[in-house]
Amino acid sequence: MALLRNLCTKFSTMMKASSSSSSSSSLTRTQTPKNAYSFSFTFLSHFSTNPVEEKPCVKPVVEYSGLEPTRAHEKPRVVVLGSGWAGCRLLKGLDTSVYDIVCVSPRNHMVFTPLLASTCVGTLEFRSVAEPIGRIQPAISREPGSYFFLANCTHIDAHNHMVHCETVTEGVETIAPWKFRISYDKLVIALGSQPSTFGIQGVKEHAFFLREVHHAQEIRRKLLLNLMLSDVPGISEEEKQRLLHCVVVGGGPTGVEFSGELSDFIMKDVRQRYAHVKDYIRVTLIEANEILSSFDDRLRRYATKQLTKSGVRLVRGIVKDVKAHKIVLSDGSEVPYGLLVWSTGVGPLPIIQSLDLPKSPGGRIGVDEWLRVPSVHDVFSIGDCSGFVESTGRQTLPALAQVAERQGKYLAALLNKIGKAGAGHANSEKEIGFGDPFVYKHLGSMATIGRYKALVDLRQGKEAKGLALAGFLSFFIWRSAYITRVVSWRNRFYVFINWISTVVFGRDISRL
Repeated sequence: MALLRNLCTKFSTMMKASSSSSSSSSLTRTQTPKNAYSFSFTFLSHFSTNPVEEKPCVKPVVEYSGLEPTRAHEKPRVVVLGSGWAGCRLLKGLDTSVYDIVCVSPRNHMVFTPLLASTCVGTLEFRSVAEPIGRIQPAISREPGSYFFLANCTHIDAHNHMVHCETVTEGVETIAPWKFRISYDKLVIALGSQPSTFGIQGVKEHAFFLREVHHAQEIRRKLLLNLMLSDVPGISEEEKQRLLHCVVVGGGPTGVEFSGELSDFIMKDVRQRYAHVKDYIRVTLIEANEILSSFDDRLRRYATKQLTKSGVRLVRGIVKDVKAHKIVLSDGSEVPYGLLVWSTGVGPLPIIQSLDLPKSPGGRIGVDEWLRVPSVHDVFSIGDCSGFVESTGRQTLPALAQVAERQGKYLAALLNKIGKAGAGHANSEKEIGFGDPFVYKHLGSMATIGRYKALVDLRQGKEAKGLALAGFLSFFIWRSAYITRVVSWRNRFYVFINWISTVVFGRDISRL
């Protein structure tokens, strides 16, 4: 027994020594220059003489700091936050021989929003309106200093030229998000906006928005689910009418276009393939004022007439409350619904509101005539998240795709000019002349209203004079204009083929 205890003691001593040696030989490498990368690898080993209790191995802990500041002999780095119309047009126009480009966004594609409503009912496939960032700016996929990060910006340290980010993950089975930092020479904030709910209770819980591809997918699945459920034996007449009542709140271009696409889908596809419930499905468009308020009066009257002919019921009212199966208007009336789409305008994101940066009227990031953010160096802002500060004397531009695209194009040319003048690095543009300020000229507005009809308003302002068209010719102009604006030839081909197949074979009603 004494011999056995002696052997156990020696074995225990050897195990402790081995554990100590393993712990002391942990691999650690830290670079000493300021703001350099820091990597730390720690391996922990647990030994036990008890064979019954087994402890799980602890995985290596990796701390990753991010991208360090660029050096004088390196290309300056432009960090773009967002992948909307403004950010993608900027990415496309930046000179990659002058800059390294880093894009940070929670999605890796751009959405061609004017055609998004068509995907909800199967007129177009979802991939037809999504353009990968790598196709818009190939440098982020192949250049050693350019990257795309699927992440959200959580904080901007403008004084230290640094952006704090957190990765985007989905579901309980995925890895936990981690944080990192990116140093920039030039920062462009193009984070866009979010749908406005005006503080109405229940909107976020029960309504669908229409700004992203996944929004259109959810709307399509809900619409087809209601169609199939309403055909099940035993469903009451009242419940069937509720399930098949589609309500759209907001009479702007998005709400009107979705209502028109939905009415086309009902008249041409639902009535043929869901004959048992064809008399129950209906569409209601609720607007507090006039629909398409920015369009010419004659075009608004034409749109109202055509939508009514298509079976869309127009209701003027203000939504007071949204419940699971009905909405309550300000006059006390209740509107049951099976599908509710909310399209009442946009407002600033929470991250925009939280930033310690100058603000324009309405809560957007304030910019000057050259789209720079005053009081901080090397920071620009474009798109829906930006607006002119009051000192410029300019009005805040509307949240339109053509405004964002024009700003992105202008800023790309300005940054290329700065970089080629040798002022691309941080805090080096003070002596550079920026040239002409940004000027926006409205090219007009277009909207489709279903039944192969559309509106084209080419006036430069609401009170200005100009060409205003309606009917099939406008529909042809609308389609021609938008197919030429689709970013790639690949997606133009997809859109064209989808349009042809819809005319020949009808819309796909598969619920995937």
